Amino acid sequence: MIENEITEFKREYVDDIKKSVIAFANTNGGSIFIGIDNDGTPVGVEDTDDCQLKLSSSLHDSIRPDVTMFTDIKVVVMDGKNIVKISVQRGTARPYYLAGKGVRPEGIYIRQGSANVPASEERILNLIRETAGDNYETERSLTQELTFNTADKYFAERSLPFGTEQKRTLHLISEDGTYSNLALLLSDQCEHTIKFAVFEGSVKTNFKDRREFSGSLFKQLEETYSYIGQFNHIRSEFEGLRRIDIYDYPIEAIREALLNSIVHREYSYSASTLISIFDDRMEFVTIGGLPKGISANDIMLGISVPRNKNLAEVFYRLHLIEAYGTGLPKINECYSESDVKPTVEITDNAFKITLPNFNYCTVRSSKESANLSEREKAIIDYLKDNAYITRPVVQELTKCSQTTAISTLTRLVEKGYIVKSGNASATKYSLS
Repeated sequence: MIENEITEFKREYVDDIKKSVIAFANTNGGSIFIGIDNDGTPVGVEDTDDCQLKLSSSLHDSIRPDVTMFTDIKVVVMDGKNIVKISVQRGTARPYYLAGKGVRPEGIYIRQGSANVPASEERILNLIRETAGDNYETERSLTQELTFNTADKYFAERSLPFGTEQKRTLHLISEDGTYSNLALLLSDQCEHTIKFAVFEGSVKTNFKDRREFSGSLFKQLEETYSYIGQFNHIRSEFEGLRRIDIYDYPIEAIREALLNSIVHREYSYSASTLISIFDDRMEFVTIGGLPKGISANDIMLGISVPRNKNLAEVFYRLHLIEAYGTGLPKINECYSESDVKPTVEITDNAFKITLPNFNYCTVRSSKESANLSEREKAIIDYLKDNAYITRPVVQELTKCSQTTAISTLTRLVEKGYIVKSGNASATKYSLS
């Protein structure tokens, strides 16, 4: 007998045996013989009962998740000597780790040849994926020292319990007693962030302000929403004696876009959610494209397949979202009476919602209208209700000559208000 990738000798019981058990359980299993010298010579164990008791206690108290169901401890006789043999199977809840070290390289060991070596972070992630699948929120968190101060407050404010049993029900604690990535997202140690930038003008050239929000997703939600409010200005109009206040952006639309960016982002990527405010618009860029089987047309109709089902369930229980799939229809409804509409852009790995600035578009439209002639305004007003206009219709609409109609349409094309299509008698003009 020699030591190799599945066999290890110990002359006597030592506390480091638990590292060998972890390494075997994380790799391909193996056997540990206590009472055999390094050269393979049996020397025996004087008190086998005491040795077995120490082993049982150490494996139960020092290793997480529970590995005892994958181990078998018994006494065998070799050359007339009593040897304690620990047989270790490859576990199904990998990675196994030292309870005092957590899911970190210094707490997780794998077998390489006849040695136990700390696992690299990449190897740890692979071990997790092997046993937990590709669903990020249900995988075991690499960080197990989590606190929930913000989450506790959130649940308490809504008179909802948030103890150990509730964490299990909400899938924050897995069946093996470890915290899931969902717990990490809601914990004060959440590693994902929201980056916020305010730009001058309509391009990403000059920064006016920038922030980054971290911590529990609940904390990020509150702080980001509050910060956006500082840039959601109010324009006042008067109808007779009645004052009407109009926000740059509908509050409900901001709320839904922000919740969408948090609940539906792909957290297996480390990139931050990006929120940008320009003079004319606000953009929410979320990592992660559409789930398989869902198209852009589907989501605009309110069809939803949540990427993070358990996270969405938590937000639903806290009344932060009313029902799945209502976010985008609500956003569109906020702009139902506006000439400008929100847009959605989708790539394989990103999702962007753009909210137009009500007041910027209204003021700009008013300024531009002031620079239009009455004939030009009549053409623009006609095109708001019709798909296109032709030169004969312009003549009839504005009571002008053919030459004047052509020159008016040409000026609107040059100013960028309308676009021309077709040739000769089939020429048409539509809003740009």
